Amino acid sequence: MKKYLLIGVSAFVLGAGSMAYVSQQAMASAQPRAKTYKMLELFGDVLDTVERQYVTEVDDKKLIEAAIDGMLTSLDPHSGYLNPESFDDMRDQTRGEYGGLGIEVTSEDGVVKVISPMDNTPAARAGIKAGDFITAVNGESVLGLSVTDAVKQMRGKPGETVTLTIAREKTDPFDVKLVREVIKTKSATAKLEGDYGYLRISAFNEKTTDEAEAAFAEIKAKNPKMKGLILDLRNNPGGLLDQAVGVSDLFLDGGEIVSQRGRDPRDVERYNARPGDITNGLPIVVLINSGTASAAEIVAGALQDRKRAELVGLTSFGKGSVQTVIPLRGGADGALKLTTARYYTPSGASIQKTGIIPNLEVAETKDEAQAVANRAFQFSEASFRNALNAQEGKSRVGAHEPAEAPPNDFDTKTGDFQLARAKDVLKFGSVAATPKMPHPSARLAEVVGVKSTPKLDPHPVPVAK
Repeated sequence: MKKYLLIGVSAFVLGAGSMAYVSQQAMASAQPRAKTYKMLELFGDVLDTVERQYVTEVDDKKLIEAAIDGMLTSLDPHSGYLNPESFDDMRDQTRGEYGGLGIEVTSEDGVVKVISPMDNTPAARAGIKAGDFITAVNGESVLGLSVTDAVKQMRGKPGETVTLTIAREKTDPFDVKLVREVIKTKSATAKLEGDYGYLRISAFNEKTTDEAEAAFAEIKAKNPKMKGLILDLRNNPGGLLDQAVGVSDLFLDGGEIVSQRGRDPRDVERYNARPGDITNGLPIVVLINSGTASAAEIVAGALQDRKRAELVGLTSFGKGSVQTVIPLRGGADGALKLTTARYYTPSGASIQKTGIIPNLEVAETKDEAQAVANRAFQFSEASFRNALNAQEGKSRVGAHEPAEAPPNDFDTKTGDFQLARAKDVLKFGSVAATPKMPHPSARLAEVVGVKSTPKLDPHPVPVAK
């Protein structure tokens, strides 16, 4: 209210001398509006032509919804239009209960791509992986469909069988049969790993902070003398910002967690931790990988920047933007999911497109180490053509040989090498003090027609989420 009042007073003091300037400004602002109205007229003409001349009758509502969604998805990979049904589905998902397969997906050049399967869901049990492409549902192609329409085909009544056709790097397309379930995502679970606690957070929904606190209290009661905590955020696709702040707050005794900045550089909102650390200062190691995205990156970035934890694994996904869900007519006309801000870690860094680099880089398997070396594994925000730009002067690390990978005598079928190394870091007190493993034998990918192996560019230029 004060802002509008000050503008009015200023205009009155400037008086009649400013009227010519105001008129010029009005004329200048009217010119872009005229162009906008002309383009809206063009849209009406196109719609009318399609209605009259397309080979079959069309559904105007679907056409207009598709046009709105296309307008928004052209801005960046995370903006879009949710029709009323999709808006209801999204609210069910953030509440932590819905019917489906348990896959977090996005769209890349008209193809549905898996960000991450959710823990203990049909998708996870069937072996669907981050980076897989879903090309068909029940034999019907989903190529070219919006994410909203593709998800609509995958969701349905629990107990029904759904067949997904999967395209994966270095394999022929194959079908996976899954049975829909009521997905009741318990986003936080915990157990003891010897002298250490292990807290797994698979997503950030409305219940995550409470579930994480309760899960930690349960294992703390079982072993009051635990020596450290491993926080597993691998393949966590993110979720609600307030829950990322809440989880970070559990382990920080005050100070900044994250800030977000909108179009106006002066529009900065900061989120701070309250006094009190539920672990009472226990050392923490956070596990991350390329499927660690969005809200999960906020937690990892906050704990790393505040020197509260060290990170083990692979560079995270790199989604450094915030989306606001804006209901239209109270949700009766659906909602817009619109990117409204970037977020920054406590050090003031944006991780958009670049991701968070772990303190100790560890590949889970030898195949994963080789995939990092030949860049086949680099499914990230940077792989999207229309992703928001990275922070000026920054780029995602390119193909390189990971620092560590499982040795020959480590059974990756029964063991978790990244978890084992996290325990080592806790045991020795820091990454710096932890004895290093032999360098893996992964080789950088060779350029076709060139025999020599290219050298790693320490400042690679990223491809585009």
